Amino acid sequence: MREQLMKMLEDRKDEMIEIRRYLHENPELSFKEENTAQYIANFYLGKDVEIERNVGNGYGIIVTIKGGKPGKTIGLRADFDALPITEETDVAFKSKNDGVMHACGHDAHTAYLLVLADCLIQLKDSIPGTIKIIHQHAEETPPGGAKSIVESGALDDVDNVFGIHIFPTNPVGDVGYRAGHAMAGRTYFKLSIQGVGGHGSSPHMANDAIVAGSYFVTAVQTVVSRRLDPFEVGVVTIGSFDGKGTFNVIKDRIELEGDVRYMNDQTQQVIDKEIHRLVAGIEAEFGVECELTYTADYPPLYNDPELTENVKTSLENMHDPDIKQVIEFPKFSGSEDFAYYAEKIPSTFFFIGCKPKGGDEVYFNHHPKFDIDEGALLVSAKAVGQVVCSYYEKGDR
Repeated sequence: MREQLMKMLEDRKDEMIEIRRYLHENPELSFKEENTAQYIANFYLGKDVEIERNVGNGYGIIVTIKGGKPGKTIGLRADFDALPITEETDVAFKSKNDGVMHACGHDAHTAYLLVLADCLIQLKDSIPGTIKIIHQHAEETPPGGAKSIVESGALDDVDNVFGIHIFPTNPVGDVGYRAGHAMAGRTYFKLSIQGVGGHGSSPHMANDAIVAGSYFVTAVQTVVSRRLDPFEVGVVTIGSFDGKGTFNVIKDRIELEGDVRYMNDQTQQVIDKEIHRLVAGIEAEFGVECELTYTADYPPLYNDPELTENVKTSLENMHDPDIKQVIEFPKFSGSEDFAYYAEKIPSTFFFIGCKPKGGDEVYFNHHPKFDIDEGALLVSAKAVGQVVCSYYEKGDR
């Protein structure tokens, strides 16, 4: 089955690229991916599978491939939403939707998985188990699609879940793994500070919200530098400070918005506690009223160590010319809602290099000039296909 699957994938490399380019031209934002979901569903029409649509809180799709023999059930996941970014690449298949772009590679994720799934459908009589193909909506926008798919119960019978993400930091042929905590959790916060407005010439008759907010911006930096263990990863970023007014008017109200990242629940709890403490202190110190919205979006992504080791070993033993090296990736402070699958089901999420050919400048995910070497599609399909084959081989799980 392994040799047959790899040959089938190689023969359909151009089809993967064609699908990816179509999706790239027609991106849709999180929770608005109606046409993309229809395209995915149409791909499976007439195939010997079960299709469940509108899974979770949006356009999620689960395709169930029942093997020829009983056995374990695994999930393979790819996301399909795009970002609110105006594309600045020069590719012929540039986005047709103004202000919307596949700037994170979800078009590539979907393209490789569609073709891999179709090949597995054709080989399903040789599969001793069941494979659920998880086409997930809304990865980019909290609360995301993964949490709702898990809560729907559609994956209650799944033993393990596998997923990948393409990154342009590494060339095509690199496959990365990371056991344990691999990607950060994320919390969004908004702080509204209400003071008392007044004339710029008479600050003693007012209570300046900008001064209080500025103090918070400075003080919150000490949460990471003075409250976290130096060996723990934590990030607090103020991304928005809305205090625009008139030069000679003391502002009565401002709003701040920020982003918190952490690699484990303990770090999250420390940062949470300290930010709330600082807000209470600012109220007391400056005599202002504060309203804090503090919402945990995605948890840290934890890759099951044993499952990840099995994936690593399987890929190292593959000896395929398209898989050039299998390397340990560093922890990454970005977030990924695949973490919700991993919270409930032993899972692993690995990384595929997609650095574009030519030129020294690389634009990372979420950049308006983000682009990939489309050879990463075949590498993704082969890597995940190899993991599936190894998983179902006796003694290799």
